[in-house]
Order: sequence, then structure tokens, then C-alpha cells
Amino acid sequence: MGRSVSVLSRMVKIEHSVFALPFAFVGVFWAARGWPGLRVFVLLTVAMVLIRSFAMAFNRLADMGIDAANPRTRNRPLVTGELTVWQTRFFLLACAAGFLAACWGLNDLCFYLAPYALLWSAGYSFAKRFTPLCHYVLGSVHFLAPLAGWIAFDPQVTSPAVLLGLGVLFWVAGFDILYSCQDVSFDREHGLFSAPSRLGIPTALVLSTFSHVNTALFFGLAGWVYGAGWIYYLAWGLISVILLAEHMLIRKDDLSRITMAFFTLNGVVAIAFLFGALLDLFVL
Repeated sequence: MGRSVSVLSRMVKIEHSVFALPFAFVGVFWAARGWPGLRVFVLLTVAMVLIRSFAMAFNRLADMGIDAANPRTRNRPLVTGELTVWQTRFFLLACAAGFLAACWGLNDLCFYLAPYALLWSAGYSFAKRFTPLCHYVLGSVHFLAPLAGWIAFDPQVTSPAVLLGLGVLFWVAGFDILYSCQDVSFDREHGLFSAPSRLGIPTALVLSTFSHVNTALFFGLAGWVYGAGWIYYLAWGLISVILLAEHMLIRKDDLSRITMAFFTLNGVVAIAFLFGALLDLFVL
């Protein structure tokens, strides 16, 4: 049982939940202007973990053939046989059912929107087969995180949640472009439409930088519209510096620090944003 859980966690990269969950938490705390209550907090957390696991498992199924051909991804559980297709499909169904149940427990709007969220989170897997904007399609899935957090407590779409979601969209797209630079040769050989493979690495790096400039702008606007205080803007300034450092780490002729830029620095961005927003909310 323990081994199965470990393999499933490795398949969906559970540690990458840090890229979405903090922004859902900010959404729900902002909506409540404080603690949203244990029921909402727990159900939101369960829903976010399940839909992210659903999306990742679907992506692994959709990309099974691609992963098997790519030397970088040949050790993924579906490729190695540690997980079977049927086990993964059962896991998908369980995640989808659990997600729908959690949304039902939150409120009517969450439940009505839940099937569309599942469809969109699965559909991004196919974007790289036909458009170099696939990174922004992935970002649009994460755009939903702060909105989901907000409507979990207050079932309406608001300006702060949308602006925060746009910041997350450009943030994810920006670092996903960087991450895809390591597969540029493979993507070209197999007809995949990542930005680096279609536009070239120098142009892709400029596009990533442009995306993270937008991230900083939208995070700043979200705080301004919400009425955040100086602690939030202190965290915002720190995040802006980290994003700048991320782009200083990677050059078109040196991609050796992609892993550090992709996971380590962006993990810090997400945690710093969460703590900055919560400290601002509860201290001021």
C-alpha cells in the first residue's frame, strides 16, 4: 500500500502542488478577509489536491508514448510499468469523483463549475500538439486556483481574484517556457509545439521574461484592488526580485540551472506570496 501511494505521488509530482495551492489559499482568505472556517478550508484543500492529481494523471496517460521516447522522461511510472493504464484510469475516476464531492460540499457554484474545471484541466495536455501557446494554456488552468479559492467562500467572481489569477497564469507560463527549453531538440524531432522548439530558445527566453513582468504587474494590481497593506507589497517586491534572479540564472548558451530556476525559485515565489498575503491580512 505504501509503495503504491509513493508511486502515485511520484507520477503526479505531488510536491508541485506548491505551484497552485498557495494561490487558492490566498483566494479563500482574501474572500473571507480572515479565517474562512475549517469546513471550507479542508474541502478547498481536498478539491485542489484532487483536481491537480487528476490533471497530472491525465497528462501522463495522454503523453505516455511521448514520455517513452524522451530520455528525460523514460523513468516515469507509466512508462516503466510501475503503474498500469488501468490503475491510472481508476485513479483518474477516483480523483474526479472526490473532486466533485468536495465541490458539492462547498456551494452550488463550485459544484456547477466543477465538471468544466475537470475538462479544462485535462484538455491542456493536448495543446502542445498544435500551438506554441501551450504554456499559456497550462497557465490558464492555474489561473483558476485563486478564483476557486475565492468562490469556495464567496460564490462570485471578483476583480482581485481575476487579477491574481492573471498573475498566476503568466507566472506558470513563464517558468514552463523555461522548463521546456531542455526538450527543444526532442520537441522539434517529434513535431511538438513548445515555444522554444518553434520560436527558438532566445525568443522563448524573451517571451518568458515578458510573462514574468506581467506576473509582477498583475500581482501588484491584485493587491491594490483588494486594498492590501505594506506587508503584501514587501512580499511582492521580494517575489519580483526572485523572478528577476530566475532569468539571470538561465542563458541561451547555458541551460544547466533550469531545475533550480523551475522548482526551487518558483517554490519560493509561491510560499513567499502566501505568507506575505496572510501576514498582511492578519497583522495589519
